[in-house]
Amino acid sequence: MGNEKQFKMKTKFVATRGVKEYRETIATWVTGRDVVLEIGCEWGTTTTLIAPHCKEVIGVDIGADCIERARAKHPELRFEVLDAFDVRAAQALGKDFTKIYIDMSGISGYRSLLDLIALLNMYATVLRPEAIIVKSGALKHFASHCIAWRSERDKVAPDETEAEGENG
Repeated sequence: MGNEKQFKMKTKFVATRGVKEYRETIATWVTGRDVVLEIGCEWGTTTTLIAPHCKEVIGVDIGADCIERARAKHPELRFEVLDAFDVRAAQALGKDFTKIYIDMSGISGYRSLLDLIALLNMYATVLRPEAIIVKSGALKHFASHCIAWRSERDKVAPDETEAEGENG
């Protein structure tokens, strides 16, 4: 049996379909105290929309040409070349990210759903943001069909469950 605390991460996952929904989340999810990482920023358009809502934002993309263009268009913001699957490189940016935005076209289809879930888990486990907002119609569709089962044990107050685990 696995460790019961293994899947008790606090990160919320927000799945959106399309750029319009992805950008609509900014006003709701980003606050003035947030430090935001945008993965798959391309030319920095969404990064510039996030910037006024947060303390700091960094846009990253695997394409050096994209980052070069983003820097030229938006010199007031920070952009870095980064492979999204290299979470250690994201960690090396040296920031405590509270929100992560992910817009990677290559992982938005159904065939890439497992890769996307692995990526989300990796970022949630290593960087521990409050929320990860991801543009993926496949994930949104999948999540809309999920129901988290709550057994009677799950309905017990969290402090009672911890005390029970210590005593028995």
